[in-house]
Amino acid sequence: MRVLVLGNGAREHAITARFALSRRISGLFVAPGNAGTDALATNLTDLDHTDPQAVLRACREQEINLVFIGSEEPLAAGVADLLADQRIDCVGPPRRTALLESSKAFSKEFMQRNQIPTAAGQTFTQVGPFEEYIRNRKQRVVLKKSGLAAGKGVLESDDTEELIAFGRNVLADDSLVVEQHLVGYEVSVFALTDATDYCLLPSCADYKKAHDGSKGPNTGGMGAVCPVPWLETEAWHQIKSRIVEPTFEALHKEALSFIGVLYFGIMVTEDGPMTLEFNLRFGDPEAQVLLPLIKCDFGSLSEAMVRGKLADFPIEVSQKSAVGIVIAADGYPAEYKTGIPVEGLPETDAIQLYHTATTERDGVLYTGSGRCFTVVGIGREHLDAMNAAYAAAPQVRFNGAWYRHDIGGKIFGP
Repeated sequence: MRVLVLGNGAREHAITARFALSRRISGLFVAPGNAGTDALATNLTDLDHTDPQAVLRACREQEINLVFIGSEEPLAAGVADLLADQRIDCVGPPRRTALLESSKAFSKEFMQRNQIPTAAGQTFTQVGPFEEYIRNRKQRVVLKKSGLAAGKGVLESDDTEELIAFGRNVLADDSLVVEQHLVGYEVSVFALTDATDYCLLPSCADYKKAHDGSKGPNTGGMGAVCPVPWLETEAWHQIKSRIVEPTFEALHKEALSFIGVLYFGIMVTEDGPMTLEFNLRFGDPEAQVLLPLIKCDFGSLSEAMVRGKLADFPIEVSQKSAVGIVIAADGYPAEYKTGIPVEGLPETDAIQLYHTATTERDGVLYTGSGRCFTVVGIGREHLDAMNAAYAAAPQVRFNGAWYRHDIGGKIFGP
């Protein structure tokens, strides 16, 4: 197999690392990739991975058999559609199905139409009706930009003026979803699907808030754990029976079935699990803690998905635990600098280290994003994994580097 992974984040580094271990791989490419993937594969740094025609040309030039779409932008751009037309195997949904992620308005309507448990909510396209709703509301609400926002297009607040200012900004060029605020704890659930069958992977938890104690603004994710030690068995059964199974039934019914990864963002409340959102790919930073625990050959697993053979494939998952800590740049998730020289990285086999958008010039490594690295500790128990990750995190050194100090602790909503 000759494989092309699309993206340049820590998630794509983790995906590339799994493919690099496969006995099936005869050529491995990443576009555009980062300094971490460059050590495992051939980076196609000049390839615009959001341009379907550019991706197709690269597939022909490099004789690619399989494209694995890591990030959301190529999905929204229709890369998978063109590859399907040209009979090139692809792990990733067509643009129409990708609306479940790229349009929160579409996703909310899908959930409501198919009676998939979710927060009460409605979509606004005009400022006037939105402002009237906010000023007359009787409960706390959550505002969500409908389009892609890299995990940062969400506001939870009791401040009416802050809500209105956020909504006006969004409504200038997008629609806005307003939802009931739910209380509980969040879990991330991932399913692999071959368009006919699906299988669930271990649960994850993503720490979205910037600061310790789950305070501060939303981010793309400051850390993750897998599996979630505080997720009770009964809640897991409810997630599968009330959310996962009905969602796949609805996908089939509405002709939205696809080959790829379906992410369920779920809030476990006193009234049971509720669906917050869908993504049509692995999450970041969840991929960094989930993928190292998949023991089976990732090339063979991907082939089973594109061949419609997932039901017959023996997926093996480690019983160990993983804890990932994101090392961020000063100022993130607001304004931050890139191109900061990296002064040091952990030198230990006890952790996995994944890069985000890093580059290397003349032997010097430079940052290229707000979330720069993910340090992942793996251990027999949750505490072992936490200790390994936190022992290594301070060894990632660049000017302004910071991270949360409570990743691995139980998450509860306010």
